[in-house]
Amino acid sequence: MKNSIKVERAKKNLTQAQLADLAQVSRQTINAMEKGKYVPSTALSLKLASIFETSIENFFQLEEVDWK
Repeated sequence: MKNSIKVERAKKNLTQAQLADLAQVSRQTINAMEKGKYVPSTALSLKLASIFETSIENFFQLEEVDWK
């Protein structure tokens, strides 16, 4: 799964640490998501959508490999 969390975070001028505080997770979790090494839970995805004031689909995209 691809994501544009880093782009959305930059639009809001947030550091990884600031986003982590808002989402109530560690900075390492944000870093892992941005690198595509961690797929967040539904609850965390909804928190991020609320923080970014957008829908989940705007920053997470399924890749072809995700369908297999």
